[in-house]
Amino acid sequence: MAKQLLIYESAIPVTFAQHGEMSFDPSNDYGFSAGVNAVPLMAVEIVPAAAEYAIVFTESGDDVMPVAVLGVRPEQNLYLSSDSQWEAKYVPSFIRRYPFVFAISNDQQTLTLCIDETHPGFNREGRGQKLFGADNKPSAYVEQVLAFLKEYQVQFERTRAFGRRLKELNLLEPMQAELTSPGGEKTLIGGFLAVARSRLRTLSGEALTSLAKTDELELIYMHLYSMQNFNSVKDRFLSASGKGAAPEPVSA
Repeated sequence: MAKQLLIYESAIPVTFAQHGEMSFDPSNDYGFSAGVNAVPLMAVEIVPAAAEYAIVFTESGDDVMPVAVLGVRPEQNLYLSSDSQWEAKYVPSFIRRYPFVFAISNDQQTLTLCIDETHPGFNREGRGQKLFGADNKPSAYVEQVLAFLKEYQVQFERTRAFGRRLKELNLLEPMQAELTSPGGEKTLIGGFLAVARSRLRTLSGEALTSLAKTDELELIYMHLYSMQNFNSVKDRFLSASGKGAAPEPVSA
């Protein structure tokens, strides 16, 4: 089965009729993320994430979203250890919310809590946290999950607005990084966008002031700062493959 939303195998609505006796046992096993080489970031995450990840942008339709680069090749997560632990201090919220997620109705008015039932922590043996209480209502744990997902949704909309702002100001350009092994084999990291410093320098004072007032200027500079973390991606790739080279981001 093709994964939904990058990491979800089978996200279905959480209901008392179907999950009244179910529990969820959280764990630090991040094996579910082994097949992703980049994950979305909310704008509010750019500052803490910039210390450890190369942050770039992807475009889908009218939306531009920041993402954390996790790997060089498709379906390669270099931030995942051999025992499925996350090898960075900051774990993106897209990863932390798993196996829960909101399904959004066609009219964008209704959010439905869903869970990926394939998660090994999902059980009928009472391990971990109950999903429903004795009163047949969502447990305190599920209420915490709902609060987290609601805040995630708020931040998602704010991030979409940030992406639209970057497009309106024409600050983004295609970028790629090329990894060359000692034997001459080249691996290309592409399909991303980055803020062009040259375009940023030509912004009017009014535009810069507007970006500064909304803290978006700080996010732009943190994105540019994070590009140095392609060296970390490179080091992880070399450790995993035994090859030697250095990727150098260049404008296409």
